[in-house]
Amino acid sequence: MNRGKYRILTKRHLAALAVLVFLLAALILAAAVLAPYAYANAAAEAGRRLPICCTDRADRVVSLTFDFAAAQDGGDGRETEEILAVLARYHAAASFFVTGEWAQRHPETVMALHGAGHEVMNLTDTYPHLPGLPRDEIIHEIQACSDKIQALTGVRPALFRAPYGEYDDALLQTADMLGTPCVQWDVDFPGTEDLSAGEAARRTAAQVSSGSIVRFRSGAGNIPQALEEVLRSLQADGYAFLPVSAMVYTENYALNQEGRQISLGG
Repeated sequence: MNRGKYRILTKRHLAALAVLVFLLAALILAAAVLAPYAYANAAAEAGRRLPICCTDRADRVVSLTFDFAAAQDGGDGRETEEILAVLARYHAAASFFVTGEWAQRHPETVMALHGAGHEVMNLTDTYPHLPGLPRDEIIHEIQACSDKIQALTGVRPALFRAPYGEYDDALLQTADMLGTPCVQWDVDFPGTEDLSAGEAARRTAAQVSSGSIVRFRSGAGNIPQALEEVLRSLQADGYAFLPVSAMVYTENYALNQEGRQISLGG
């Protein structure tokens, strides 16, 4: 009788254990499914909008972006030719954010960028400090730049970048309303004014992870030489290079507190 009782208790214990294992598996699955929503909720609770700074893509892709503004007096013809040559050697497609003023000064260069298979995106018309400006002025800055780029390339920019990295809720809301979401960056090239091209490249490559958006700013020194080293290092690590519009998500995503897109699937 004692042995029979022992067998009954064992079966009960096994059944209880099975239920516990099932519940634990369900909790783990629920946590995995709900994690992206937790990121979204945290950002919403912060009460502020954020631009896209990077993505959670895990397939070892990165976007190289370049800012060319007339106000910075950078991105001249020779520098741009050298940048294009470096990108071509590594079969890397990139994104160039340019101002309307810069496009007017360098129309042949804008067409060369587009003709080489790179995308030309919006950096406003005159490169002003946008936060605090009236909405109609913000709209004019974005629309005027897109008009000038489209007149040269035949393609209207799908993305916008805020000058000086400055943004607020009103600016991001306006950019979304115009159909040009704001894309910033999570890795910023430090320039070669105080560093060698090699050291600047090493610092840049060390910060990159899959889904990163890297920004090179015109007037930041010897970009072509540093770019070559960044590309060589990242390519050796197995990275592929995509234009930013091909890397970021356009739907079914949330932004965490870092501006990282978190895919919600679907």
